[in-house]
Amino acid sequence: MIKRAHVRQFLAAVDAGSFTQAAARIRVTQPALSSGIAELEKLVGTPLFIRNRRQIRLTEAGGRFLPIARDLERGFRAADDFGREDNRQATELKLGVIRSVSGEFLQAIVTALRTSFAIELIENSESELRAALGSGRINLALVPLRSGERGDQVMPLYEEPLAMFIATDHPLAGRIEVGPEELAAETMIARRSCEFLDATSRFFTRHGVRPRFALRSESDERCLRMVAAGIGITTAPVSLAIDGIVPLKVAGYDFRRELGLIADPAWAALPDVAPRLAHARDTVTAIAAEWRRTRVDAAA
Repeated sequence: MIKRAHVRQFLAAVDAGSFTQAAARIRVTQPALSSGIAELEKLVGTPLFIRNRRQIRLTEAGGRFLPIARDLERGFRAADDFGREDNRQATELKLGVIRSVSGEFLQAIVTALRTSFAIELIENSESELRAALGSGRINLALVPLRSGERGDQVMPLYEEPLAMFIATDHPLAGRIEVGPEELAAETMIARRSCEFLDATSRFFTRHGVRPRFALRSESDERCLRMVAAGIGITTAPVSLAIDGIVPLKVAGYDFRRELGLIADPAWAALPDVAPRLAHARDTVTAIAAEWRRTRVDAAA
């Protein structure tokens, strides 16, 4: 008989891409997870994963079993909450958020959502949040939207460019535009939370810019404040600007991101969730429009 543990182990392995990382996520030993997957494969009568030293991937049968497993996990979660007096299945919202969202904007969004939901925030990378959304571990994700990503469960919020930020007293302040090669002697600050970190590195490498770094940090606020302190420069979405720094256009550096909310369709369709989410949508859309007007359009 297939048990919930089998389903959880299977989904963890799919989302993590390796048995080692999957075991760490669900807090079991790797041998226990491998044994559980082997039991599941025996129960369904076919291999579900192709294994090699570095990673795992689904077999054709594993791909067909995946949507069944996700439905089973959602059913288990619904059963867990069935009949509870606080009706947590309908009112609880697990909101996944990328780290590079402005705290001020996130505060406004959460304030709007908490009138309808009991909120738990989960911070992670875009890929991790999308995996968590697909497996039902979160209900809503605030992430950069992919090109053309639309649909009933997608709520576009705002689009913005990235810019190079320098201190207001930097020698280049006041320039309309610079070529990337002009930044070769500059000290950089790396925002580890940046979705375009690797692409930015490749962009400057192509132009012969291989700077030294004064700071590498997950904290956007710390990075930008160190720019204001004058110890380096960094790229960031224009909405993250703070006092003491100004944007500098770099020729050819034209990365943009569009942030949006994506809902788990099964959660969004629940009878007590759908009307609450529809009500929150109007408020959140208005907040995003004001943010775009005051923070994005004004800075771009």
